[in-house]
Amino acid sequence: MTMNSESLMRKKIFSLIEKIYARRTRDSKFIPGESAIPYAGRIYDADELIHLVDASLDFWLTAGRYAQQFEKQLADFLGVRFCLSVNSGSSANLLAVSALTSPLLKDRRAKPGDEVITTACGFPTTLNPIIQNKLVPVFVDVDLGTYNISIPRVEQAITKKTKAIVVAHTLGNPADVVALVRIAKKYNLWFIEDNCDALGSRVGDRYTGTFGHIATGSFYPAHHITMGEGGAVLTSDPLLKKILLSLRDWGRDCWCEPGRDNSCTKRFTQQFGDLPYGYDHKYVYSHIGYNLKITDMQAAIGVAQLKKLPAFIRRRQENFKKIMQYVRPYADFFILPTEQRRVNASWFGFPLLIKETAPFTRDQMVHALEGHKIATRMLFGGNLTKQPAYAHIRKRIAGGLGNTDLVMNNLFWIGVYPGISAQHHAYIKSVIQKFCRAKIQ
Repeated sequence: MTMNSESLMRKKIFSLIEKIYARRTRDSKFIPGESAIPYAGRIYDADELIHLVDASLDFWLTAGRYAQQFEKQLADFLGVRFCLSVNSGSSANLLAVSALTSPLLKDRRAKPGDEVITTACGFPTTLNPIIQNKLVPVFVDVDLGTYNISIPRVEQAITKKTKAIVVAHTLGNPADVVALVRIAKKYNLWFIEDNCDALGSRVGDRYTGTFGHIATGSFYPAHHITMGEGGAVLTSDPLLKKILLSLRDWGRDCWCEPGRDNSCTKRFTQQFGDLPYGYDHKYVYSHIGYNLKITDMQAAIGVAQLKKLPAFIRRRQENFKKIMQYVRPYADFFILPTEQRRVNASWFGFPLLIKETAPFTRDQMVHALEGHKIATRMLFGGNLTKQPAYAHIRKRIAGGLGNTDLVMNNLFWIGVYPGISAQHHAYIKSVIQKFCRAKIQ
C-alpha cells in the first residue's frame, strides 16, 4: 500500500468521524431542573476525535510525534524554553519537587529535613511530593478573597532550613508571583508554580507558569484543556530540564529520544561511577526516577485542544464575570473573589465564602444548589493539616491557619468552564436569587 493510498483511507475515516460526532451532539439540549450543570467538563469536537484516531493508526503507543508537537506548542504559547509532557499533573508536581533533590544542584540541593514553604489550603498533590521527598512542609495561611498564600507571612516563615517555595494559583487566580520571585531571589530559594488550575492566567504581560524555576500543568478533564489524563513540567533552565527529563524517564542519564541511539556519539566510550568503562550509556542511571511519560494518543488530543485554548480562556473569564454580576447584589452575605493588581485570571471556578453574619450557612446553600442539579465543590482539601492522611506528618505551621479554617468551613465554588451556556446562567441566577431572597425574608 502506498503512502498516498493510506492517506486517502485516513481521510475517509476522518470524514466518518465527523459524521459520528455530528450525530452524537445533534439532540443535546438543556432542561432547567432536570439537566445537570457540572462544575467542569470536557469541551471537544470532531477534531479531537480525529487526532486521537490518527495517533492510534500510527500505533506508536508511547510518547511520539504528537507528544513532541504538544510540548513545543505549549512551551511557545507560554513563553518558556522547555516543556516535558507527563502522565498527570500530580506526576508533574512529583517531578518538580524531586528535581530539587538532585545531586546535580550541588549546594542548592534540597535534602531530607529541609523546609519547603507552601499552604494547607489546596489540593493534596501540591503537598504530597514535599512529604514523599522527606522534606518538611511549612504551612502559611492564605488571604481571603484571593485564597492565595499570604506574602508577608511567607517571608516571616523563612529559616536557615528553607530551600523552596511551592505555591499553587488557587482556582486559577494568580498568586503574587512578583513578590514570590523577589523573596526567592533574596533568600536564594527555589520557586515552583503549581499552574494546574491556572493555564492562561496572566500577571502583567506574562502567563503564570513562567515565573517559577519550574512550573507544572494538568490536563485532567476538569482543567483548562484536557487529554483525559496528562500533565507537563516547564522550565527555562537547561540544568533543571536535564534533571526533570532524567527523573521522568526512569532516572536514566541518556537523553536520546525513544527509538534513537547514540545521539551524543559517546554511547560506549564513557566512565560512570563503578560501572565498567564504556558501559552502554542507554542503561546508565544518574537519578532514582520513574516512568511518567504520556502516550501519543493523549498528546494528540492535547494538540487539538491547544487550538481552542484562547477561546476557552475567554469563555472562562466571561462566565466568571456573569456570575459576579448576579451574585454581587448579595455581597453582604459573601466574601467575593478578588484579583491582585495587574492580574487577568483564567479562572478555574467561582469561589463564594459565606460570611459568619449571613442568614444561612454554606451547607444550606450547597444543598439548595445541588438540589437543583447545579454542581458545587469545596476548595479541595480545605485545611490539609486536618485531613486524615496528614495527621502525623512532620510539619511546621507558621503563624496560624485561621483563614484556611474559614475556607474549610465556609467556602464552596461553582463552575465557570466553557460549557456553561446562557441558558445555564439564567437558571443558576434564578436559583441563587430565589435562595438569597428567601433567606432575607
